[in-house]
Amino acid sequence: MSEFGPARAALADTYVGEDAVLTYARAQSARTGIRAIGPSGGACLRLLAAALDAKAVAEIGTGTGVSGVYLLRGMRPDGVLTTVDSEPVRQQLAREAYQAAGFAANRSRFIPGRALDVLPRLADGQYDLVFCDGDPAESREYLLEALRLLRQGGMVCFEGVFQEGRLAEPELQDPQTGAVRDLVQAVRESDALLPALLPVSDGLLCAVKR
Repeated sequence: MSEFGPARAALADTYVGEDAVLTYARAQSARTGIRAIGPSGGACLRLLAAALDAKAVAEIGTGTGVSGVYLLRGMRPDGVLTTVDSEPVRQQLAREAYQAAGFAANRSRFIPGRALDVLPRLADGQYDLVFCDGDPAESREYLLEALRLLRQGGMVCFEGVFQEGRLAEPELQDPQTGAVRDLVQAVRESDALLPALLPVSDGLLCAVKR
C-alpha cells in the first residue's frame, strides 16, 4: 500500500458512496464485532458481478449483508446469491438488508453452517463468481472448492488478503497470515487461474478460471 497510500485509499472508499441500506448493514456489522468489506471493495464486487453478467454467485461469509447487497446490485435481475455462514443471526440481519434494498426473497439462498461442510453440496461448474470472506485459515480449501464450483471464465475473489498489513511483514509467521500467504502464492502460480491482487479495502485477490 506504500505507493497507493491511505489518502488515495480513502478517496476510493468515498468515490461511489453508500446509501442508507449499506450504512445500516455496515453499522450492524460493527455492532456484532465483524469486519465488513470496505466501500471500495464492495464497489469492485458489484462491478465484477456486472461484468460477468453473473446469474449464480456463491458467497462464503454472509456477515450482515454488506457484500451481498453489493453483489446483488451487480448481478442480473434474475440472479441468485447463495450465501453461507455459520451464524444464523447474522444471516437474518443480511436477509433484512436485502429486503430493505428491494430484492425479492427468491434472489438469495441462505445456508447456515460451516463453509467446508456446505460447499461440497453445491453443484459443480454452475457459478459465475465465488466470493470468499470466511476463515482465512481455510483459504486454500475455499480455493479448491471454488475451482470446482466455477464455470470456465468464472471468477473467484478473496477479501482481506492484506491482513491489515501483516501480509507484507515477513517476520510475522502466525498461522492465519501464513495461510493467506500460501493462498496468494497458490493463486499466482496456478495454471488454471488468471490472477490480480487489487488494492481495495483490505486487499481483494481475484482470479479468472481459465
